[in-house]
Amino acid sequence: MSGVLVGFAIIGVVIATGYGVGRAGSLGPHAQFVMSRLAFFVLMPCLLFHTIATADVATLFSPMLAVSALSALSVAVVTATVFALVLRRPLTTTTVGALAASYSNANNIGLPVAVYVLGQATAVVPVIMLQLVVMAPIALTVLDAATASGGGWRRRVLGPVSNPLIIASLLGLVCSVTGLTLPDPVLEPFVLVGGAAVPVVLLSFGMSLHGSAPLRDPAIRLDVLLATGGKLLVMPVVAFLLARYAFGLDPAHVFVLTVLAGLPSAQNVFNYAQRYDAAVPVARDVVLLSTVGSVPVLVAIAALLHP
Repeated sequence: MSGVLVGFAIIGVVIATGYGVGRAGSLGPHAQFVMSRLAFFVLMPCLLFHTIATADVATLFSPMLAVSALSALSVAVVTATVFALVLRRPLTTTTVGALAASYSNANNIGLPVAVYVLGQATAVVPVIMLQLVVMAPIALTVLDAATASGGGWRRRVLGPVSNPLIIASLLGLVCSVTGLTLPDPVLEPFVLVGGAAVPVVLLSFGMSLHGSAPLRDPAIRLDVLLATGGKLLVMPVVAFLLARYAFGLDPAHVFVLTVLAGLPSAQNVFNYAQRYDAAVPVARDVVLLSTVGSVPVLVAIAALLHP
């Protein structure tokens, strides 16, 4: 348990450092934009490629993937139903709300948690692949159809396969599935560059927290609280029940899956909403609230389930 708390403390200190840098403006007005793009296009792909290429393929296609998929799907469907039938929200808001409640921040927060708390970076890989290859294309297709924008069919078809994270994951998967072992001189640059991914994304995220004030608009408070509650409370419970009782997994895997389900909403949800101008304030507030709220949730999960 002490190791878990130390892991959260390390993450918190780096995020707080990023917040301080953002507040001071030490790196200029465009620093967060540059750092996020550096992480997305260079650092994270290197980390993912090395992690997947050197992983046992059994860890990628396992009951962990099934539990993650069923947890996300069930929460997304229930949230969408409430948004559409109870709150009577339009399709765009319903889609963004459902995505915010089920799409975990597996990159910016998930990878650091996997590295420092779970002790295995590969634990988060099935979640990343599920979201990038399945959930994101479906959500973007719905938003594109609902708004008649975003680049049309070509963007929908080519968008997922042009994502550097998907490309890196697929290339790494090819190496893992085929058993191809790359020589150290080839892998070492990926190790070196990918090693910068975790601290850079944590600093960038900390910088993004400066100046944010959620729940300003009373018209969207219920939407925000509903999606945030689904992400932080409902999804971990669903993952726990599935992992422990439906799949009968051991305590270590139950702990890992519950932690992954308790991750906050991904910043990608805000990016998608902003791109289509669809429920942007809802996405922004859910990402911020779930990020702050995930700390006590993850600590509680660790206290109750850490093997």
